[in-house]
Amino acid sequence: MAKESMKAREIKRQKLVAKYADKRAELKANGDYVGLQKLPKNASPVRLHNRCQITGRPKGYMRQFGVSRINFREMSLAGLIPGIKKASW
Repeated sequence: MAKESMKAREIKRQKLVAKYADKRAELKANGDYVGLQKLPKNASPVRLHNRCQITGRPKGYMRQFGVSRINFREMSLAGLIPGIKKASW
């Protein structure tokens, strides 16, 4: 489990990115890089980090499912993810 403060920080970054997305696109289109530098650092989408929706784990994230590899395995073995089953040959 990730610390609650880390999860909260990531959510805060997501909100900032969404808030400044239009303004950022407009400044980029005009080539106003000085204006871009005046925006908050966390308004840049590059600073976002994918985290597991359940635990907040930052590593081993599976983008297609939005969860970490550990939760993916548990959920798939429990039959919670449709179309996924354990391989056997």
